[in-house]
Amino acid sequence: MKILFAPSEAKRMGGNEQSAKFCFEIDREEILQKYDELVKSGNEDILRKLFGTKERYEIDIFASSTMKAVRRYAGVAYEYLGYDTLHFLAQEFIDNHLIIFSNLFGPLCASDLIPFYKLKQGASEGDIKPEKYYNERCKDLLRDEEILDLRAGYYEKFYKPKFCIKMKFVKGGKVVSHWAKAYRGIVLRQIAENQIDSFTKLRDFAFEGLELIEIQSKKNEEIWVFNIKEK
Repeated sequence: MKILFAPSEAKRMGGNEQSAKFCFEIDREEILQKYDELVKSGNEDILRKLFGTKERYEIDIFASSTMKAVRRYAGVAYEYLGYDTLHFLAQEFIDNHLIIFSNLFGPLCASDLIPFYKLKQGASEGDIKPEKYYNERCKDLLRDEEILDLRAGYYEKFYKPKFCIKMKFVKGGKVVSHWAKAYRGIVLRQIAENQIDSFTKLRDFAFEGLELIEIQSKKNEEIWVFNIKEK
């Protein structure tokens, strides 16, 4: 079973001197070259739209230090996953089963080595739309895998599995939005700690702090609806 995850706009800086490394052999050159060109243009309007902030960054994606993708991202979901606090066997599980969909690099294994970058969700790189660019290159991705899709909606545009399980979280009868990121991290952590590597194991597992209240079956997916238990 592979688990699909979204990146985060918050990222750790720094890393080591190793070169970037990608587990999927997908053509990234056009979009990376365009990003590099726009970053180095120095155009304030372009950079503000690209980064989603007025803050300036010195970025060279072809010559910067790298770190594991799962460590590079530092948003809410990754805080609740707490990769660095996991047992090494759980970390190994994440390295082997988690696929992160970057709006710059496309599909990444958690253990892929990537440089720091800044790119606002939904931003185009000139005339290149990342979701369209990678959708065309990911059609045959993970063809024979069981897929648990924990991505935010925007990143579903990058790749659509033939069949997957998704999760929705509700509290007080209402779907949570911002805190859904936290619960994706919580769920992922429990999956890694318990080595849940198949749909069979997933269906038999009871998540701590969550109660499965409904399974919505559709043609190409199941949506599992969880109630967040009151503490």
